[in-house]
Amino acid sequence: MTSSFKAVIFDFDYTLADSSIGVVECTNYALRGLKLPEANADEIRSTIGLSLPEILVRLRGYEHSDRCDDFAALFVEKADEVIADSTEVFDFVPDVMSYLKERGYALGIVSTKFRYRIEIILKREGLLHFFDVIVGGEDVSKHKPDPESLNLAIRKLDLPLGELIYVGDSVTDAKTAKRSGVSFIAVLSGVTPRDAFDAYPRYAILASIQGLRGVL
Repeated sequence: MTSSFKAVIFDFDYTLADSSIGVVECTNYALRGLKLPEANADEIRSTIGLSLPEILVRLRGYEHSDRCDDFAALFVEKADEVIADSTEVFDFVPDVMSYLKERGYALGIVSTKFRYRIEIILKREGLLHFFDVIVGGEDVSKHKPDPESLNLAIRKLDLPLGELIYVGDSVTDAKTAKRSGVSFIAVLSGVTPRDAFDAYPRYAILASIQGLRGVL
């Protein structure tokens, strides 16, 4: 290894895969179910990675915060139909995972997306075997940027904080890494601009996880 890290933990959406088509469909399905106006696709894409209650509040305001449970139930109802089939793993992911595994890194995923959906997608793509730990939205009571999910993955990997690095595409991911006390690599494969990461500690900023070959 060219670094002191022994494990790489990834966010999922916009870091390893694009599920935006399904997320847009599920979000508007839930909004319609609540008799609220639909949101445009760009608005919804900007919320990917947030928890479902946060998505509703971001899109339609705090005055609807008492309807978060209903929004989440409708979103999940539709997601069970469409998310897995509409999610596309980035084509470079298999090669990057092979590269990291060959060099002895443990690999993990920490996401607000439900773990069982991530596992379905990875199994379909023949990638599930690469990952030593996956923590999803159903595994914790508090979602990113609360560090609970990343801390759970860290405990499962049983490594010192200095030997782990978290890779994600959003400010939420940067905040999560900072609160957990682990190093962070930002990737620009999502919708977050480079300068949004200026306020947060980061080991590197990369166009995508393909750049990990040059820094790990």
